[in-house]
Amino acid sequence: MRIEFLGTGGATTTPRPGCHCKICDEAREKGVPYARTGPSLFIHGPDVLIDTPEESAIQINRAGIDRIAGCFYSHWHPDHTMGRRVWETRNVDLRGWPPEPQRTNIYLPEQVARDFPERLGLQEHFDFMSRQGTVQVIELKDGISVELDGVEITPFRLAEDYVYAFLLVEAGIRVLIVPDEMHGWSPEQAPFPLDDLELAILPMGVTEFNVFTGVRQIDRDHKVLGMEMTFHDTLDVVQSLGARHTILTHIEEMEQLSFDELRELERKLHGEGLDITFAWDTMTVDVPG
Repeated sequence: MRIEFLGTGGATTTPRPGCHCKICDEAREKGVPYARTGPSLFIHGPDVLIDTPEESAIQINRAGIDRIAGCFYSHWHPDHTMGRRVWETRNVDLRGWPPEPQRTNIYLPEQVARDFPERLGLQEHFDFMSRQGTVQVIELKDGISVELDGVEITPFRLAEDYVYAFLLVEAGIRVLIVPDEMHGWSPEQAPFPLDDLELAILPMGVTEFNVFTGVRQIDRDHKVLGMEMTFHDTLDVVQSLGARHTILTHIEEMEQLSFDELRELERKLHGEGLDITFAWDTMTVDVPG
């Protein structure tokens, strides 16, 4: 199993449009790995995509991905769904008669399927693409797994119960993917044990304190601290999971951490006994198995 990080930004990508802070200007000048597009992963082997941010078509082309066996959506938020038109542009047949479109299976965990009719015109758009024949929507009740090319994929709810994480198992090798919204969650809340993980992929969380100096940089009364997991809390989850390796992604421009600073932070964390890597766009990792 190979996991490719198509996009490692969050709700605010890097560079942010119109912003000329040092992080954004550096990203414009240098590109990847300093620049980050919206959050998305591709799992080679089962050839599965997780989420479609606005840049999804660009990400897929950049990665040279031809076959996509299916897409799992973790939740309805726009930074994870607004590139959904990729299914139309990828699969539609505009020249053939009668047309013979390709069709991609779209897997919606139970609450995601309930949210689509209420959010961002998602249901209407997927109904349209279903009529085109470019997608087939498959709703997954909680507790249901999907097996694709020998990889078992099980969605499960987080504490923010409109959001799903995914446990992937291939030949006994276990990988946890939490795309976003880990606020209030701990591994003990999972519906099954999350032990013996080869790899955990988690969102970084917001940096309430400067990661090098410890100085507070988000006011303790700021509402974001009641809505988002902090980086400090993420490290607690990392230690609780005890995965052999952890990769942090969903790195917001607002954190004001450059690629070089994140590498420095990696070294600091390694010195503290934490085997953590900060992801970047186009990064790939091979999972033993």
